[in-house]
Amino acid sequence: MSETVLNLYQAKTLLSELVDRAAGGEEIVIAKAGRPLAKLVPLCSPRDRRSPGGWQGKVRVSEDFDAPLPPDLIDAFEGQP
Repeated sequence: MSETVLNLYQAKTLLSELVDRAAGGEEIVIAKAGRPLAKLVPLCSPRDRRSPGGWQGKVRVSEDFDAPLPPDLIDAFEGQP
């Protein structure tokens, strides 16, 4: 990404153009009296909305998925020998 530095007066004059340039991926730093104060950057596009059922037929859940764990496995999780 390229970065351009402009003073506040220039930025006010060219605001519409600067917004278009930022939307195109350019980062623009706005300075006042030579001191950088703000940065105009592209806004990330919103993600597509999720729809239910996208994994249907791709994932299988075992019948005993929520069955109790065997005692030796519980002991291993708890750090017992």
